[in-house]
Amino acid sequence: MEVGLLYSGGKDSTLAACLLDGLCDVTLCCGTFGVTDDHYQASEAGRRLGFETARLDLDPEVAREAVEEMVANGYPREGIQQAHEHALERAAGEWPAVADGTRRDDRAPTVDRPLAQSLEDRFGVSHLAPLAGVGRNAVDRLADAHLAVETGPSEELATGDYETELRALMRREHGQETVEAVFPEHVQSRVTGRRGRGSGADSE
Repeated sequence: MEVGLLYSGGKDSTLAACLLDGLCDVTLCCGTFGVTDDHYQASEAGRRLGFETARLDLDPEVAREAVEEMVANGYPREGIQQAHEHALERAAGEWPAVADGTRRDDRAPTVDRPLAQSLEDRFGVSHLAPLAGVGRNAVDRLADAHLAVETGPSEELATGDYETELRALMRREHGQETVEAVFPEHVQSRVTGRRGRGSGADSE
């Protein structure tokens, strides 16, 4: 089965890809709203891991709407959810099955049962969520065992996820103070390879 998996280059989407590898023909979909070029970093990470990658062009108007939603609310959750659902729909138009790295305890983005069912019914696809029953602690332990990962503040560690582009667009249209007010500080991850498989990865 061919699967287009939404890929940011972080731990969650990388583990999801690894879990599907061998069961499906996985293509990593590196989405971009055209705000930054950070999706290239996700593509490079995916290729180092041995996966096929594809650029997934997203609607810039959705990014603008998501940013305005976040500014109005004063927090990012609903805007990030809006961007993720749009990306799933775009991928569903190109692959017979779509997947993502959403976890059991994610607050945003999430894919609950009604959303997954709606996506499958509207587009005639299958939706796979390999980490749907997995919590953060297990993800961290699996990543530590199998992936070489860089971590750092989200403002400093550019990745190929929606947040990077949405932050950049918000900064451009509303200023850095608004970005700092809307987005809580948190640590971001970026996968650089598999452990023991080059790309600076540690040998086990």
